[in-house]
Amino acid sequence: MTPDRREFFRWLAASPLLAAQAQAQGQEPAIIASPAEAINVMDFEAAARKVLPPAHFGYMATGVDDDITLRANRTGFDRFYLRPRRLVDILTADLRTETFGATWDFPIGLAPVGNQKAFHADGELPVARAAKAKRAAMMLSTAANTSVEDIARELGQAPWFQLYPTSRWELTEKLVRRAEQAGCPVIALTVDTQAGRHTETFERAKKLDKRDCVACHGTRFEDFFRRKPMYAGFDVEGLKTSNPALNWELVRKLRTFTKVKLLIKGIETREDAQLCRDHGLDGLIVSNHGGRAEESGRGTIECLPEVIDGAAGLPVFIDGGFRRGTDIFKALALGARAVFVGRPYVWGSAAFGQAGVERVIDILRGEFELVMKQCGVTSVAQIGRGAVGMRG
Repeated sequence: MTPDRREFFRWLAASPLLAAQAQAQGQEPAIIASPAEAINVMDFEAAARKVLPPAHFGYMATGVDDDITLRANRTGFDRFYLRPRRLVDILTADLRTETFGATWDFPIGLAPVGNQKAFHADGELPVARAAKAKRAAMMLSTAANTSVEDIARELGQAPWFQLYPTSRWELTEKLVRRAEQAGCPVIALTVDTQAGRHTETFERAKKLDKRDCVACHGTRFEDFFRRKPMYAGFDVEGLKTSNPALNWELVRKLRTFTKVKLLIKGIETREDAQLCRDHGLDGLIVSNHGGRAEESGRGTIECLPEVIDGAAGLPVFIDGGFRRGTDIFKALALGARAVFVGRPYVWGSAAFGQAGVERVIDILRGEFELVMKQCGVTSVAQIGRGAVGMRG
């Protein structure tokens, strides 16, 4: 192992608990050699870190600025506690939930993550195959390394489509039409990266990576789009994935333009949830881009109660820091319709491909079912606000 990689591993150490245990025993934390060895989804993080170049892992792991919001996405769950119930017949539990007329086997979806060839040679394909095998919902990023048509073939149905609002409206229209033609039932407009961001952890990781990256990444921003099949055939000269001028009038225009279900991804406040409802959106996703949007210092689970209040019955989904079945249960108890998980399945894909993603799904589903039974709930429909409390 090179000094650079050793430095990188020390810098991006595994969980504090595992690190402390290993240090007490005078050894490095064990890294799983197969998906079956994983006890929880966090076990896949070290396995992914072992096989990925520093810059690629840093790109996935980064938050913004001091990574405070990134950490808050995890610590925010500690503000809520469960209220277990006893003497309930919990022999079976029904994990199914209805979402826009479709029945999901369980309320856990795979969040959109772009640039997945940075983590696996086949990009998003192993993820789609795992989602099909495990009957899990999947949302595809505009910045995917695999086309929406190819994902639909692998998945057996069209995925949800996450839409970045480009700096040119006419190109945004073309992306929407392509997603519609592929059969995507839902489009989620992402609005939380319009101001730009300062990804310090990623920038530091790049300095530890001694490879020549120009061959893959090019030297101009336009090269980013030329590696993304969703932009094939488009004039990308001067194009940006974000649009600083994006406002509610443009949202209204998009609502008129498309007839599929339209969500806004990146909502964190009551006021914006109310505006989603007022502008005829079909739902919204509470998200801070996995702690990569801004340094608000607040986790998405902490945002959820006020967003639910502002949405006033509009379907609300959430992502950001979900690692445990208890996390998922808390979100549903607070009013979320379903949860999207990002980094854990990417760790699984990076380390073990499709098998790793499948194991991540199985672990989360198993933990979620377990906590349902521990709280005396035998169907997702029964999960309510009374199942959780909030610490001062």
